Amino acid sequence: MQVDFRPGRVDQGEGAELIAAFAAEIARVYDGLDIGAPGMPTAGPDELGPPSGAFLVGYADGRPVCCGGVKRLPDGTCEIKRMYVVPSARRQGVARALLRALEDTARERGYTVARMDTGPRQRHAQALYEAEGYAAIGNFNANPAASWWGEKALG
Repeated sequence: MQVDFRPGRVDQGEGAELIAAFAAEIARVYDGLDIGAPGMPTAGPDELGPPSGAFLVGYADGRPVCCGGVKRLPDGTCEIKRMYVVPSARRQGVARALLRALEDTARERGYTVARMDTGPRQRHAQALYEAEGYAAIGNFNANPAASWWGEKALG
């Protein structure tokens, strides 16, 4: 599937609609987990926006099919956040294309290392990240829902 990536906003328009679908899916997969609850890592419009962050929306045939963001971490690395692909676009290479677009965006913003996390009920996500060169690291963000944390040099 051919995907065109454009800057978006996590809190407006199609970006916000995709994030709402992401949040609903996470709540289903993780028994009511609220990604905005106290203690959860944050990824709001200030963090996923310029100058140090970014939020991308991917379009296929004019329809929004995926989203994801880049967030600056306190140590100067970045975190890939809120990756989501609509169910009808899955298993067509969209997640891999999204991850690579987010990595390219991170490089454009000067990041040399990207980190991410995923939970125990998203083994498919972990497999993708590992296949794309992310190596397991320690818990860098205190995400109570995560079970795997990864890092990749963007060099």
